[in-house]
Amino acid sequence: MRERPPKGGRGEREGGDSPARHVYGVNPVLEALRARPDEVERLFIVEGQLAAKAAGELLSRARDAGVRVEKVSRERLAAMADGGVHQGVVLELRGFTYSALEDIIDAAKASKRPPLVVVLDGIQDPHNLGAIIRSAHALGAHGVVIAKDRAVQVTGTVAKASAGAVEHCLIARVVNISRALEELKEAGLWVAAADVDATEPMWSARLDGPLALVVGAEGAGVREGVLKHCDHRLRIPMAGQVGSLNASVSAGILLYEVARQRGSASR
Repeated sequence: MRERPPKGGRGEREGGDSPARHVYGVNPVLEALRARPDEVERLFIVEGQLAAKAAGELLSRARDAGVRVEKVSRERLAAMADGGVHQGVVLELRGFTYSALEDIIDAAKASKRPPLVVVLDGIQDPHNLGAIIRSAHALGAHGVVIAKDRAVQVTGTVAKASAGAVEHCLIARVVNISRALEELKEAGLWVAAADVDATEPMWSARLDGPLALVVGAEGAGVREGVLKHCDHRLRIPMAGQVGSLNASVSAGILLYEVARQRGSASR
């Protein structure tokens, strides 16, 4: 991909906070305590269920952050985790703080690496969102963009599925995905979308430049109105009989191809 000259100004800031949330599972809770100790309200544990090493670090970090610890029943913890696998620990945090799209653009510029932003068009499944955030963070994306409406938001289930990556990855929430793509173009990024009907295989496209990678909703894919704002429509070649892949799998494959082309996949 060739460089796109920047033009125009930036759109309005569309970040903001969500309601208070519960993070559960040993790794997500540890990551939240490490990354956001000032946002933690309380730590809930089931006595005797945690391994000694995990319990020691959790209690130590809670003590250092001045976080109140409560011992509760398995039933109460299960209710807080909405039936998810909590491993005996739940953390209550103030609402998730979303970034603005400008924050991701600025972070990309400051990194001295070609910008890489993952844009999600209507992802509904929290496990898919969490897995995509995990892959995005692991494979060098500067941030993830989600829709404010008709899409899953950052929840405890998302945090668990991301293995705690939500605490380290910039996540912007925008009102309009198409407008966000135009803003990213103005910042110099090219836009490539995963499209099962595309003719261009992913490895024939130049993905080593400034890039916004668009992945669509489960089943529906990227909406046609959003595809009109994309410079490339990429197909993931497949040998089997299944016509499409899970959204998080598609995102992971495309992100790895970007990392491979940039020479960062082997580091």
